[in-house]
Amino acid sequence: MGELISMTVNGATRELDVEPRRLLVQALREDLDLTGTHVGCDTSQCGACTVHVDGKAVKSCTMLAVQADGATVTTIEGMAAPGDGGALHPLQNAFWEQHGLQCGFCTPGMIMTAADLLARSPDPTDDEIRHALHGNICRCTGYQNIVAAVRAAAVAMAEPRGAATPASGAAAPASA
Repeated sequence: MGELISMTVNGATRELDVEPRRLLVQALREDLDLTGTHVGCDTSQCGACTVHVDGKAVKSCTMLAVQADGATVTTIEGMAAPGDGGALHPLQNAFWEQHGLQCGFCTPGMIMTAADLLARSPDPTDDEIRHALHGNICRCTGYQNIVAAVRAAAVAMAEPRGAATPASGAAAPASA
């Protein structure tokens, strides 16, 4: 018999009956059908399963679902702003624009880890970005574009909401 737990996942209260040994990643993927959280290694080495639990990046393959009872959990599916018509989070957009992904398998974990970094350090150096992402493995890229994407997202997140930026190569409008 399982244990009844309740957690807020991506803004919605969810109740689950889980076995005490069930991992959070299994509950998210298999019970809640939130398959953006990936299982890559089963040894907590790759970071593909990273989610936020009470605002902190956590590898969900290292946490039991019962430990998340009463917690607020955000997955990659919860990063897009529902009030903005599903607009991508600046990190998601930056990964797209800066070519910070190839196959995309590691991307959810990279974005969740980077979001945790930017919440703590809104203007990180490249070394700080690399250090924060150290526990996330990408088998496709050389990490340069991932670092560039996090840097671009930091800039975008620092801009006042609704501020327009000129497109690449376009001249900024002249001031009156």
